[in-house]
Amino acid sequence: MNWPLEAFLSFLAAASFGVIFNTPRRTLFSCGLVGMTGWLIYRTGVIFLDDPVQATFAGAFGVALAAHLLAKKFKMPMIIFSVAGIIPLVPGSKAYNAMRNIVENNYLEAITFASEALMISGAVAMGLVFAEVLMQIVFKQMAKRVQKKIGMTQN
Repeated sequence: MNWPLEAFLSFLAAASFGVIFNTPRRTLFSCGLVGMTGWLIYRTGVIFLDDPVQATFAGAFGVALAAHLLAKKFKMPMIIFSVAGIIPLVPGSKAYNAMRNIVENNYLEAITFASEALMISGAVAMGLVFAEVLMQIVFKQMAKRVQKKIGMTQN
């Protein structure tokens, strides 16, 4: 596939899931952008890292960072943007292929697909958590600087 088409389709998927999850209308475009950002980071990671698990971690990390920034901008919960934005990274085809191979009694192939789906799902979770921790550290440091600045002006 080519990059512009993938970008458009990931935008469409994320925005569509935003509609399904009843996100506010004014945030649908931003939800699509978050999903597109995560997908493009993932695709870039697959090309340079040649590992879908690491690329998924990078994509999920990017989704969470973008979701945090947009949550601050719109003064809304981060989950509005992150849930819709993470959808393009979900390993649905791997899980489907694992279940299909189990039904067909092809257990070795099923284990391969299932383990890959599990690792990718873990990478999504880890990317979201690591970005959350990073943003909490950044926000704490910013709050300390503001408090310090306020304390200096009052003295």
